[in-house]
Amino acid sequence: MNAVDRMPGAPTRRGVLRGGGAIALTAAAGAALSGCGADDGMSADGTVRVDLWHGQADSALAAIKRLVADFEATHPKIRVGMGGGVIADAMLQKVTAGLASDSVPDIAYIFGSDLASIARSPKLVDLTDHLRDRGDTPWKQYWPAARDAVTVDGKVRAAPALLDSLAVVCNKKVFDDAGVPLPEDGWSWQEFTDTAKKLTDTGSSTFGTGWPGAGDEDTVWRMWPLIWELGGDVIAPRKREIGFAGEPGVRALEVVRTLVEDESVYVDPKPGGEQMYQVFASGRMGMVVTGPWQLPDIRQAKVDYHVVRLPSFKGSSVTISGPDTWAVFDNGPARLKAARTLISWLMEPEQNVLWDVEAGSLPLSRTMEKQPQWIEHTEQVPGLAVFTAALETARVRPVDPSYPQISKAFGEAVISVLLGRSTPENALRACADKANAALAKSR
Repeated sequence: MNAVDRMPGAPTRRGVLRGGGAIALTAAAGAALSGCGADDGMSADGTVRVDLWHGQADSALAAIKRLVADFEATHPKIRVGMGGGVIADAMLQKVTAGLASDSVPDIAYIFGSDLASIARSPKLVDLTDHLRDRGDTPWKQYWPAARDAVTVDGKVRAAPALLDSLAVVCNKKVFDDAGVPLPEDGWSWQEFTDTAKKLTDTGSSTFGTGWPGAGDEDTVWRMWPLIWELGGDVIAPRKREIGFAGEPGVRALEVVRTLVEDESVYVDPKPGGEQMYQVFASGRMGMVVTGPWQLPDIRQAKVDYHVVRLPSFKGSSVTISGPDTWAVFDNGPARLKAARTLISWLMEPEQNVLWDVEAGSLPLSRTMEKQPQWIEHTEQVPGLAVFTAALETARVRPVDPSYPQISKAFGEAVISVLLGRSTPENALRACADKANAALAKSR
């Protein structure tokens, strides 16, 4: 992930798509951290200090500072210390080290796919009663993807913090030059590959589309919507094997193989996909599968663009979301009560819409989608509403400690097909062997 401002004010984004390939550090990694200690945090006058490891940079940092200032103004007995010293990309490692040395904050910004790595710790607070079962939080209004990302084994282990989705962004000039009509919602993956082929012009080094080719989470997570729509899953229901070893995985990889055989895909070998996005912005790529975080860069490059929902196999587009979370840790009754108060306040629509606009999130709930500030923001950013509408069918990666190993194995499979080194069937077979072994080891 790179410290780049994606959406207006977005936090660092997306080289490995917020933690999908992260592996928790061992206790040996916990060297001297600027710790929070285990005291109750209450001063003689009853004021409580809450330590917040926010993980933000640039405009998102300004947004969280503004929110904290507003919170303190209305909650004079709670002071919020903003620290951590790392951006969100490194938060899992720092929190894991803090758990090993009993030096964790009260609240930390954790990628949703990393939540399972810390959920085994008794220091992580169960927020089920506080968020899901209380009537004064908008839990039922949250998009399913936001709720699923913070739920581990049926319990709410964090609060939703940020939400996104995937769609296809098209360069109108490339389409016009090729005489190809812009796609519309309801198109198929066959139409996607056919369109990519029509847009490709080897003479001008113009590609139909692009794909991250580093083998990391950026490579992998674009595959899950295809697999889900075909009836597959990341992990099978009994959690003993992957859920995409058969037809869903093969057919999804066949889409990749078609792009390769048609020579219509630009494979970006570097993490983060920055070269792919540069090719798109320069007018030498017709389509890119991406999220709303990329729109500011596209607009800054003065690309005339069109956003359309992901294609489908069966007429029902499915997308993916990579939510981020606010994890709460138990550092004593006074600090825990104050941390819960801050989390609840951040979840209220008035505060959350400010965060959505300035920190780069899609609205976490239907209620927030209807806020005047969000409506005005959507009107100012063409195509943003498509990403929001896609949340109706958004799913998330499983909150499971074995996911990083599954992702790594599948990333190798995707790369082997992208580079023409293997067939979808053989690549998936090798993936299943490695991923299933990882699953067995984690159980």
